[in-house]
Amino acid sequence: MRKRAICLISSILSLSRSVEEGRAMENKRDYLILEDEVAITYENAYGPTWTRFFEGLKDEIIYGTRCAKCDRVLVPARSFCSRCFIETDDWVEVLQEGAIISWVLTEYEYFGMPTKPPFIGALIKLDGADTNFLHLVGGFDMSDPDHVRKTVKNGMKVKAVWQDEKKGHIMDIKYFEPV
Repeated sequence: MRKRAICLISSILSLSRSVEEGRAMENKRDYLILEDEVAITYENAYGPTWTRFFEGLKDEIIYGTRCAKCDRVLVPARSFCSRCFIETDDWVEVLQEGAIISWVLTEYEYFGMPTKPPFIGALIKLDGADTNFLHLVGGFDMSDPDHVRKTVKNGMKVKAVWQDEKKGHIMDIKYFEPV
């Protein structure tokens, strides 16, 4: 990685010198291209709200928080209501079933994806929640896009399918399957 960074820096410097010498970049014919992947190791402190939400997933419970002012139930749980801007500390267990609001079939692979394609990402309005929950839909063959379009519909009821081993992670819910 260090060697590539040094190469990039020297390339930038040589291009800068070219411009300084009066040769405009538009006239340069062989542009440098740098291809690389960047992976960053990091830690994210969940804080009290997300910690409780993810701990609930370990126990196969989906928690939301209720706003005392507008009475909306927010899933995933949030520390404040984005509409009323007040803290939410009333915890509510929502049902593990809901309806698909919107969905997309992904058939290609990209960096950082939650699972191997093909897969469906969907906004799901869980019963008892007032916000949409972004997660995967699965439990059936997705190799034929036409079959998927005939199977998956907005408004379709789905229910959570859980991983056997849970880690306190959003993927403790393996996917939502049609009811």
